[in-house]
Amino acid sequence: MQLAPYACHPDHSRGRRYQEPAPQERNAFQRDRDRIIHCNAFRLLEYKTQVFINHEGDLFRTRLTHSIEVAQIARALARNLQLHEDLIEAIALAHDLGHTPFGHAGQEALNACMQQWAPDAGGFEHNYQSLRVVDKLEERYAQFNGLNLCFETREGILKHCSKKNAQRLGAVGQRFLNNTRPSLEAQITNLADEIAYNNHDIDDGVRSGLITLEQLLEVEIFAQHYEAACARIPELPQVETKRQVAEVVRAMINTLVVDLTETTRARLAEYRPQNVDEVREMPVLAAFSTEVRAQANELKRFLHANLYRHYQVLRMSQKAQRIVRELFEAFIDEPRLLSPEYRCEDPMAQARAISDYIAGMTDRYAIREHRALYEM
Repeated sequence: MQLAPYACHPDHSRGRRYQEPAPQERNAFQRDRDRIIHCNAFRLLEYKTQVFINHEGDLFRTRLTHSIEVAQIARALARNLQLHEDLIEAIALAHDLGHTPFGHAGQEALNACMQQWAPDAGGFEHNYQSLRVVDKLEERYAQFNGLNLCFETREGILKHCSKKNAQRLGAVGQRFLNNTRPSLEAQITNLADEIAYNNHDIDDGVRSGLITLEQLLEVEIFAQHYEAACARIPELPQVETKRQVAEVVRAMINTLVVDLTETTRARLAEYRPQNVDEVREMPVLAAFSTEVRAQANELKRFLHANLYRHYQVLRMSQKAQRIVRELFEAFIDEPRLLSPEYRCEDPMAQARAISDYIAGMTDRYAIREHRALYEM
């Protein structure tokens, strides 16, 4: 496929942290994607929470299936906009590598622990941790730590970052200090992530019984697509709820992808970037239309109030936070409970090493470690 002038091109990459010979029979962004798929952290996503704890059911999304869904949506958008599909897939597959066990509950607990025991260390941010995974924590190569990915992939992985942590990162963190933007591939992947989690959380929420079809029909974007689906399939209200929801979710994803494509094309036509460096200096170019953005925000508010804050989810989240907090406390009080590779003399480095260790755990491993430490 012909790339647009504003797309990232592997031959014009800003390069890797450690110089390597160019790959044969594949481009540099393909190499990044392949390294991500083969790394340890990617495999562990299979057993990390999206919304529901790993052992709660086999059909709920995990961080791994979520990342694959993001990659599928992002590749479709890349094709529509003549962006680099391999780069956008690499970013999508890597964007959650730094997530803790137990999803956002684990992240919040780990951040609180870091703020308490190492207040100058920058807390815990899962996007920053994803970059640490690919820059430092993976141990697969003899000559360097990490995966030695291209700048463009690393830039896309770092979706959010505090200024304190950005100052530690050099060029890849610079945009958080000078208010510039990442590549269009990174911008698109960010929105593909939103499309994926909003829609698959509807599916998982209904499957779990925590939200109902009747509740969803109070949300404008869902109600519109439900009415359209009923007009297209008159017998739809009589079939199983899960089939009704699947029909609506599929149509909603299509609407969001088409709207994002068309709105971004219009913004590209308005600003006319001639290369990726111009993209970085311009306002955000990847966007939904005003109407669809308002509808998507309403859906997010609904999911937050009715699914993420549901009492059954909150109960499990509270348990998860206690597990993470008590693991951290045990290790910070007595580092000899850790294997030697995670022990440090410097207190701040020790806290970060414990954070790395816990963040790398799967849900079930964290539960097992907690039992080993706290149960007779």
